[in-house]
Amino acid sequence: MREIVLDTETTGFEPTEGHRIVEIGAIELFNHVPTGRTYHQYINPERDMPTEAFEVHGLGNDFLRDKPVFTAIAQDFLDFIGEEAKLVIHNAAFDMKFLNAELGWAKKPLIANDRALDTLMMARRRFPGSPASLDALCRRFNIDNSSRTLHGALLDSEILADVYLELIGGRQPVFGLTVDTSRAKNASAEDDWRPRPRPVPLPSCITPEEAEAHAAFVTKLGEKAIWNR
Repeated sequence: MREIVLDTETTGFEPTEGHRIVEIGAIELFNHVPTGRTYHQYINPERDMPTEAFEVHGLGNDFLRDKPVFTAIAQDFLDFIGEEAKLVIHNAAFDMKFLNAELGWAKKPLIANDRALDTLMMARRRFPGSPASLDALCRRFNIDNSSRTLHGALLDSEILADVYLELIGGRQPVFGLTVDTSRAKNASAEDDWRPRPRPVPLPSCITPEEAEAHAAFVTKLGEKAIWNR
């Protein structure tokens, strides 16, 4: 089973008010285990960054000016998430409305809302009345988020992957098939300030058919996806 843990950063709260996505980060899971494959992209929002948003994620006009616009990366993003993988998102309604607004403006297929698995709602059901922010869940599950001084889509996806695995019952021991992470090893040095998920083996409980299907998906994806960018 393939899942994508996903986060976005934006210029504000409402795409209907002209706000845009400025960063997407995503982590691939296979049978609830990180494979080491990620998607990361900064995006030029084609508008000025409000001070309030800059204070959240630190992505300013000068930094984003030479980044690609969403229409230029839309297909790469869709290729990475595929057509069937569940999207694990904290406060999914927020990210989904922005992703589908951007995809609509780019004249690309929208993402069905039922593909989203909202970890915020999962946490509220499991711990009613308790804080359910990402930081609060890190404290609850003793997950190190000390590098999270500002919001960042890829870093938050990495942390959310840890939180999600705890929400569904805790981490499981992993053995067996190892995922090829050569793409991650070839990431450019200028991106090294971003923490990267450590390569881990796939669980031995997967069937040969599942392993073959995952390998076929990655082969089909080829160079279309952006890995550790």
